[in-house]
Amino acid sequence: MSRRNATGGTAATTAAVFGELLKHYREAADLTQAALARKIPCDRSHVARVEAGTRVPQDTFARTCDDLLRTGGVLLRLWGKIDWYPEVTHPDWFRRRAEMDAEAVALREYQAQDMPGLLQSEDYARALFSQIAGGEEVEERVKARLSRQQRFLAPGGPLYIAVLDESCLRTVVGGPAVMRVQCAHLLDVGQRPNIWIQVAPANRAGLSRPKTSMTLIRLPEGDEWLYSESLNRGHFQDDPTLYTRYSRAYDVLRADALSARESAALISDVMEGYERHGVDQEQLQRQRRRQLHRNSPRHPRRRPRP
Repeated sequence: MSRRNATGGTAATTAAVFGELLKHYREAADLTQAALARKIPCDRSHVARVEAGTRVPQDTFARTCDDLLRTGGVLLRLWGKIDWYPEVTHPDWFRRRAEMDAEAVALREYQAQDMPGLLQSEDYARALFSQIAGGEEVEERVKARLSRQQRFLAPGGPLYIAVLDESCLRTVVGGPAVMRVQCAHLLDVGQRPNIWIQVAPANRAGLSRPKTSMTLIRLPEGDEWLYSESLNRGHFQDDPTLYTRYSRAYDVLRADALSARESAALISDVMEGYERHGVDQEQLQRQRRRQLHRNSPRHPRRRPRP
């Protein structure tokens, strides 16, 4: 698998160097972690973890910090030199697909229910893996999944077209807050010139959807593969007739789906719904706390005797 390696040191060291440099420029600008987070915007904990070298930032995070802290582009240049995922382990059945992702020149993907791995936010991936694993295994799987994304998110990355069934947006993984961040992540990566995200809406009659998620992979030498999954197993087909059949079906689906702009509008609407749900839940919790306070027994205060 091809990687962007830093010169000297381990990934832990270079990630820590990035964090220390960010901290230096932040403090030089007389900003707290919370103040910088509000300007980005993101959670304060995200800034804290990046500075500690325990959270992998996106290139957009580095670019935004460069602009806010007036570093002259130092953070983004360093971000591009760091191998953020030097040692990752994919499940045996998935290793071949990960190797293809590392050299593919184009991917066309249809996802039926969950977000495709190449588009998952860190919190979404963690919530998804927490359903089937625990402890260190979850973190290792999240790390491996995010490692596949870097090549596609980097400038000049390979073409990646994803058609998402609307159920990918509606199926709640990890709660409304996680889904809100996931939707924001889709809107962010969808602005990159090599990434196209379209949604197959649930209410569009006559839309011909594949029966399962699938990926059409094109490799540098012109080899073309059809990939699909069942439970803990990957299926690879390089039969030209089969590839052509599914490629045509994919093109028809993409033509009938929402455009990239229409899809972004739908994703924004869904994200706002998750935001409102979060606000409603917070208000409901406040009401319940007030109600409990009202219903709690009141004990008269003892007055001191004169």
